[in-house]
Amino acid sequence: MSHEEHYEKGMEHFAEDQLELAIEELKQAVEAKPEFGDALHALTMCYYHHGDLDQALEFGKRFRDQEPSNPLAYTSLSMIYNAKGMVPEAEEMGAKAKTAEQPE
Repeated sequence: MSHEEHYEKGMEHFAEDQLELAIEELKQAVEAKPEFGDALHALTMCYYHHGDLDQALEFGKRFRDQEPSNPLAYTSLSMIYNAKGMVPEAEEMGAKAKTAEQPE
C-alpha cells in the first residue's frame, strides 16, 4: 500500500473515532514518506485526542519542522502545550500561528 493509501485509511479510522487503528495506518504512511506533512499533522491530532500528549508533542514538532510556514503546526502545538499545562509555550505557539504565513 502507498503512503497515500495508508493516510486515507487512517483518516477514515479517525473519522470513525477508531484512534488506535488510525494511528497504526498513519504511522505506516509516515514510515513510507517521513516528510508527509498531512500524515504528521493527522498523527499529532490522533495522539492528542487519544490523550497521549507526549506523542502528540513529538509528532507536532516534526510537523512544524516539516512545514514551518503552516499555521496549523503552531496551533496544534499550542493546543498540546495548553493541555499539558505549559501556558507560556502554548501562548508562544499561538502567537506564531498568527504570523506563520505572513511574509518576513
